[in-house]
Amino acid sequence: MKFTWFNLMPWPYLPDDFREKNRSVWVDIDSKLFDPVKSHEVYNTYMDLLEYASTLGFDGIGVNEHHQNGYGIMPSPNIIAAGLARRTKDVGLVVLGNSIALYNPPVRVAEEFAMLDCISGGRLVAGFPVGTSMDTNFCYGQIPALTREKYAEAHDLIRRAWSEEKPFAFNGRYNKLRHVNIWPRPIQNPMPVHIPGGGSVETYDFCIDNTYSYSYLSFSGYIRGKALMDGYWKRVAERNAPDTSPYRAGFAQTILVADTDEEAERLYAKHVSYFYNRCLHVFAGFADAPGYRTIKTIQTGALSQYAPVRGWGEITWKELVEGGHIIAGSPETVRQRMEELIKSLRVGNIFCLMHVGDMPKEKCMVSTRLFAEKVMPKLRGLFPEYADDGRFWCHPIKQVTPGSLPREAMAAE
Repeated sequence: MKFTWFNLMPWPYLPDDFREKNRSVWVDIDSKLFDPVKSHEVYNTYMDLLEYASTLGFDGIGVNEHHQNGYGIMPSPNIIAAGLARRTKDVGLVVLGNSIALYNPPVRVAEEFAMLDCISGGRLVAGFPVGTSMDTNFCYGQIPALTREKYAEAHDLIRRAWSEEKPFAFNGRYNKLRHVNIWPRPIQNPMPVHIPGGGSVETYDFCIDNTYSYSYLSFSGYIRGKALMDGYWKRVAERNAPDTSPYRAGFAQTILVADTDEEAERLYAKHVSYFYNRCLHVFAGFADAPGYRTIKTIQTGALSQYAPVRGWGEITWKELVEGGHIIAGSPETVRQRMEELIKSLRVGNIFCLMHVGDMPKEKCMVSTRLFAEKVMPKLRGLFPEYADDGRFWCHPIKQVTPGSLPREAMAAE
């Protein structure tokens, strides 16, 4: 099993009446709600938590890309990953990922990912999301019906830039480049790639064709996500893929650990409520621009897995726990639910969402430590027959050189 401690980096200072007074947390959120001075502490706290997770035995620490929102204040995950590369030693850097249809030209992604791989000593796990409709269509103005075509071309350009050792010309529909010759080049070749999916079934074939790991990222939880993951494994079988390694798939799950089930609710319920009530308050008109979803995906009914029967703003702690939206409780409760998730979805990569909403640093560290010490070791041995499958994970060089001058030494000078 591979466990990545993942941080969405939500804005923790949205007002109590945010849902009533604001149409959406994404796209047109009032910029006055962002305080640049407070953000200095917020960003550094989030990076501290990622660094802390790297010391506890997690396989990876993860970041991602979103724009113009209070749900995740990380428009450039590569900046965060660069800082983490210098402050960590042996943990994978999972950038899940860069929305490659938004870059002009996409060789920028090839270059920056190569830099991260070199700085970290081959510890990068790359990600190529299409991007939400909010990010791609409304914030960055991409034509919905062309977004996936631009994505496919950007992907092909990036992969060629990484693999071809001599300059080449690229004559695509959206990118026309006489000289493609990236410097630096990545250490890893091929680069391990995870593709975040959120309901588009074409992504199944894309992952199978390229030997990428398909990762379902949803706040609906593992019970509601089973239908979509079953669809993925059915497609793997239909395509006669050479194996059914669980590392072909991943899943993002909110996880909260305390000494007892009751203590988990007492400690974390208000932060979960903050996240589901405010950070997921997205205007329906922004969620799926016409043309963003393909006809094939709409016809499958996959999108029905997204939301609860009632709106996120009304859902209770009990409903979230029983519905599998969150996995919370004592170490043993969490272990049992996580084992059920892993086996029922057949996923070898778990993206652990352990910071939720406006959760303070100290609470998050407690939950993270309990999971790392009392839950994670008991799940490591699942799928032993695929223990040597390294196609979907990073392969660092033997002698990694992290930042050598500690923060304390710099302060002393």
